[in-house]
Amino acid sequence: MLAATAPARGDADDGRHDFDFFHGCWQVHNRRLTQRNAGPAEWREFPATLDCRPLLGGLGNIDEYRSAEVQGLTLRLFDPQQRRWSDRWASARDGLLGLPAYGSFRDGVGRFVGEDRDDGGRILSRALWTDIGPNAFVWEQAASRDDGASWDTNWIMRITRAE
Repeated sequence: MLAATAPARGDADDGRHDFDFFHGCWQVHNRRLTQRNAGPAEWREFPATLDCRPLLGGLGNIDEYRSAEVQGLTLRLFDPQQRRWSDRWASARDGLLGLPAYGSFRDGVGRFVGEDRDDGGRILSRALWTDIGPNAFVWEQAASRDDGASWDTNWIMRITRAE
């Protein structure tokens, strides 16, 4: 389990502390499509745990996600010059760090978009961080096959702070 430690806080209000709410241990209720773009939507629901801690004095964080179906980690790093975060997933299936999604928070919502592959073709992947409070938030993933003109949600996590 990753232990949470307090990030080094500076005077910068440039976005580097956007994920401070996320540090700690969490319980996750997942609702995930069993297969994207496969006719009628069939959703699977399952529990998971997630632990997040800051890195590099607050310029990054790492979280470890564990369920019976999926295990992996996400590495996020903040670029102070561009005032945006990069977000990269690594799955226990292959141990490879995936392509980055880039984004930031505005008006209490985090929006991250990046290129991905699905069924051998190029897609865009989007993650939204919403309903953020001190003890709960929602993370939602969607894919686009038309360069962002439309989005198909494929995974929703309702995340609550562990006791």
